[in-house]
Amino acid sequence: MIKKIKKFKLPVLILFIYGILGIGAPEIAYKSFDISLSYLGEMIYIIPPVFILMGLMEVWIPKNKVETLLGKESGIKGILISFVLGTLPTGPLYVAFPMTASLLKKGASISNMIVFLGSWATLKVPQLLVEAEFLGVPFMILRFVLTFIMLVLMGLFMQFTLKLSPDKDFLESSNEEL
Repeated sequence: MIKKIKKFKLPVLILFIYGILGIGAPEIAYKSFDISLSYLGEMIYIIPPVFILMGLMEVWIPKNKVETLLGKESGIKGILISFVLGTLPTGPLYVAFPMTASLLKKGASISNMIVFLGSWATLKVPQLLVEAEFLGVPFMILRFVLTFIMLVLMGLFMQFTLKLSPDKDFLESSNEEL
């Protein structure tokens, strides 16, 4: 029994917190639970198509293509491709994480994947249009340029840092799966 509780300690902790909250502040507990169910419903709606897309991506995109376009030797071309891939799609950021893991396992560089994730989170085209409308074009351009520069610097920094201390478990699982 204790092993099962340890295995599911996070959900048990969340239920425990909901229980305490339900006793002390039932209105807040109800709102919180309702929001959690709403997010769960959204994820159930979005995750299956993402998994289908991931499966297709695994089959359709060969490893050597990913290494050529997004690998360590791709240079500026890889950064720009990662940037464009991150700015075009709409949807929550948690959709990008499985795509990133798949691309990393196929040979994409860490720096390019940081640019991809960062641009997905901060530089979407619809968001830029809203910024231009409400905050002005000069602000939008300045934020766009500074964010892009910082994403590239973060990517290079992460590449350098992870080269010093790599995640051996991830690398071993990547090689076994391929």
